[in-house]
Amino acid sequence: MYIDIEGKEEDIGILLNNIKTKPPQLSKINEIQIEDKKVVNYEKFNILKSNAEVNAITLISPDTGVCEDCIKDITDMKNRRYKYPFTNCTNCGPRFSIIKDLPYDREATCMNQFIMCNECRKEYENPLDRRFHAQPTACPICGPQIELVDNEGNKIKSLGIAKKVPNLIGQGFILAIKGLGGFHLACNAKCEDVIQKLRIRKKRPTKPLALMMKDIETVKKFCHVSHIEEKILCSERKPIILLNKKNDLLPYNIAPHNKRLGIMLPYTPLHHLLFDEGIDVLVMTSANKNSMPIIYKNDDAIHNLKDIADYILIHNRDIHIPIDDSVSMVVLHEERVLRNSRGYAPINVKHSMTHDILASGSHLKNTFAISKKDNVFISQYIGDVENTETCDRVNMLVKHFKNVYNINPELIVHDMHPNYWSKEYVKTHDSNNIEVQHHHAHIVSCMVENEVKDRVIGIAYDGSGYGADKKMWGGEFLICDYASFKRVGHLNYVCIPGGESAIKEPWRMAISYLHKVFGNNLDENLPNLFKGKDVKNVKTIINSNINIIDTSSVGRLFDTAAAILGFMEEVTYEGEAAIFLEHICDENEKESYTYDVEYVDDVYIINTNNILKGLLSDLGDKISRSLISRRFHNTVINFSVHLCELISGKYDINKVALSGGVFQNQIILREIYKKLMLKGFEVYTHKLIPCNDSGICLGQIVIANERCKE
Repeated sequence: MYIDIEGKEEDIGILLNNIKTKPPQLSKINEIQIEDKKVVNYEKFNILKSNAEVNAITLISPDTGVCEDCIKDITDMKNRRYKYPFTNCTNCGPRFSIIKDLPYDREATCMNQFIMCNECRKEYENPLDRRFHAQPTACPICGPQIELVDNEGNKIKSLGIAKKVPNLIGQGFILAIKGLGGFHLACNAKCEDVIQKLRIRKKRPTKPLALMMKDIETVKKFCHVSHIEEKILCSERKPIILLNKKNDLLPYNIAPHNKRLGIMLPYTPLHHLLFDEGIDVLVMTSANKNSMPIIYKNDDAIHNLKDIADYILIHNRDIHIPIDDSVSMVVLHEERVLRNSRGYAPINVKHSMTHDILASGSHLKNTFAISKKDNVFISQYIGDVENTETCDRVNMLVKHFKNVYNINPELIVHDMHPNYWSKEYVKTHDSNNIEVQHHHAHIVSCMVENEVKDRVIGIAYDGSGYGADKKMWGGEFLICDYASFKRVGHLNYVCIPGGESAIKEPWRMAISYLHKVFGNNLDENLPNLFKGKDVKNVKTIINSNINIIDTSSVGRLFDTAAAILGFMEEVTYEGEAAIFLEHICDENEKESYTYDVEYVDDVYIINTNNILKGLLSDLGDKISRSLISRRFHNTVINFSVHLCELISGKYDINKVALSGGVFQNQIILREIYKKLMLKGFEVYTHKLIPCNDSGICLGQIVIANERCKE
């Protein structure tokens, strides 16, 4: 942005100081450059038409929640925007989701079809008005409108849709509601039967459902809320934040096996209107069929949600770029983003890049990154790329990022797994490509976020990632810099019997671990809850060495412990068994199990046999599941810190970076961090960049750039 200022030197100084210390609410100022120019003698204030400069870098603002001033507008009966669901100003409203091109002017957005009325035009052109150059500005006369239809697409005639919708929800109907970046499925969060109906229709049996609550006072009625959590909830970003339950006043089937609820506050004027008729808590979950990307077009909603929603609330402001709700949690008194989307994305990371690169990211929880000059742009959360629809969504978004940022990547980076979608993706592009190991990318993403350039000990804990030895890694200790890594420690290998089925059914993984411990004596050492399972078939698979691959994954070890402690169901979403295990923990238990560390071929290997023997011994002694679970957690914490001490002593490295989806477990993250700090280590963790697979694209792009330098 260029600003020409004329006036007294003192006044100019005051203005510059205000820009630095009191910038506009949603602005982000990276640097200010000042130069003297010839006096023009300007007579009035003007904003000139944007100039699209070649190779210029223009940042895109994320969508933000409705501000307090606009809430006052929609609740004031005398205001011309009273109950108008698309009220916004320069301090709030849609940005990223409606931008088609840069520079950011109204004609380059989805608002170009709406011609401003005289009143809106006056506000838009008045420098003293808070809607001055607010591109999505509108009112009931000239702006977008809502419409209620049934699940066949037939229009529901009503004089007050804003009142009709909460009444339908109160009667037990499920509604699809179009928001900023896509559709939500909404229902009464206090009715167990309608929640179960939603789960059946959506084929989502146990995964926690997000809630939207009327205000912060309502949140405090149902959840424990710290000062930091309240600040995040009420910020303009308005993410879903994971909060500890305060009581059992809400139905258990909102979040089975879980001590936490995912809560967000209303972030659009329409959301605020939903709570006008006495409702204070809504289920508000992404509107999509199982494993499909979020729906954001009216026609697609009517066609694809008719078997889930009873009614659909649509509007005629198009969403150009779909974007889901962001998710975060507070651990160690800091926000940890788990899903970067609305309010946060696109993320801009400053890093010295020598090449324009596209990093395709992960197979699960996909985001991608693209670079230009010293800027890395990270996309919003897209999802698991396991179907054509999600693959098409990735392609569409990559094309959009290339276009708006004017980037033509010289190189495409992909994961080294031979069966991931990105392996096929690079074949369709006439660009050089480079593969990057999954866990190296995890650690480097943490390093870049924390601006660490020295070598670190990287602890990478997750479910699985393809290793350099063609086995599935996931319990890794790496010596890392930006360009390379050395594997210096890991969990012992255990086979995954039956591949995907063992991940979906954790008891199978438990059989594999226990077979490793007891061999031919497995049957007499199995807990009774395994008696109804086809143990014989799993043993046959293990002994025949057919359809198996070895893994060092901490995630699979967590699955095993969960199964031994009673999680015998099929996993219906990633990490479900581990979440079960975390949430049955006794927070006060201090004991742990023994383990062995072996040193083989210059690598430290954690032998888990005694850990599992300890679990079974406690189970046989009728020790409570909550104590056993916490002892298991304590053991993982202990061997993690122990190996860091061994590696630090050998390689003289005192910095540790923690990354991988297992660090979404608050006990593991908090206690490993604390114990390492007490041992004198410098410890780096994720905050804005997710520790899960959504963060690896940043690591991929930086690793590739370093290798290009070499």
